[in-house]
Amino acid sequence: MDRLGNTSFTLEPSDDRGYLLTEQTNPNSQNLDLLSTEALVNLFSEEDLQPQRAVRAAIPALVAAIDSITERLQAGGSLYYLGAGTSGRLGVLDAAECPPTFCTQPDLVQGVLAGGEPALLKSSEGLEDLEVAGRDDLASRGFGSDDCLIGIAAGGTTPYVKGGLAYAQSINALTIAMACVPEDQAPLPCSINIRLITGPELLTGSTRLKAGTATKMALNIISTGVMVRLGKVFGNQMIDVSASNSKLVDRALRILGDLAGIDREQGMDLLRLSKGSVKLSLLMVSAGIDVDAARKLLSDHDNQLRLALNSLGCSLSKG
Repeated sequence: MDRLGNTSFTLEPSDDRGYLLTEQTNPNSQNLDLLSTEALVNLFSEEDLQPQRAVRAAIPALVAAIDSITERLQAGGSLYYLGAGTSGRLGVLDAAECPPTFCTQPDLVQGVLAGGEPALLKSSEGLEDLEVAGRDDLASRGFGSDDCLIGIAAGGTTPYVKGGLAYAQSINALTIAMACVPEDQAPLPCSINIRLITGPELLTGSTRLKAGTATKMALNIISTGVMVRLGKVFGNQMIDVSASNSKLVDRALRILGDLAGIDREQGMDLLRLSKGSVKLSLLMVSAGIDVDAARKLLSDHDNQLRLALNSLGCSLSKG
């Protein structure tokens, strides 16, 4: 123990070649603490182009993930994100955005975080070391063979995520791994492997930075892509938006105006009849049918507005 009360230990020399990519030192930031504020911000701005490149390089895996998840969800399955720390919180965030954006049921897309809800606000990264916890947390949510799992681990070594993926694989669920290191550094049990290679962080080992940015971008693409495939988007409008507050009511009215060319007063009348459903309102006004007929027509066409309109030979005035 030294004079400051710290336990003494010895480090072997290293040139970083044995470290995970996300743990290596970035030569561009070796003097980070000496930079001016402007130089620091410029450096971050340059380095933050790397997550975009990483996502572009992962396009084939992202396409496979979207198509495979869509197939499972159309058959009645659900999508789960599993992670610890920043990775887990990003999964929870993406899952939480699906109900207000796409009017999904809360159990369709779920975020599972090591340590549960308290870990959203208070670090509990120690819980990520338990493989069995990943399996148990999924089992307690009713995760089954029809479901999809995206295990998120920036460094690719998180036992909690590895345990969850192994469990999902053992019951023939769809398994997707998302990590920011090459597969040969940290293999994960999965059927689809999304590797977002963002390189060493400017702040060594702080994967909330580039790795976190790339992860958020990839999750945005996956969840939005799946919802497009499920018919929750028409053109580029979120026609399944839940009109649950004044901002979203205003957005719903703008969507009705943009796609069907109707004014706000007529839009409000349609939203009242449809109990806030933009999709039903669009079908009612374009096909000239009542809400019950519109609901049945959508049901007969897998809730796909475009298919329902095509079946009647109808189209939206601006769609």
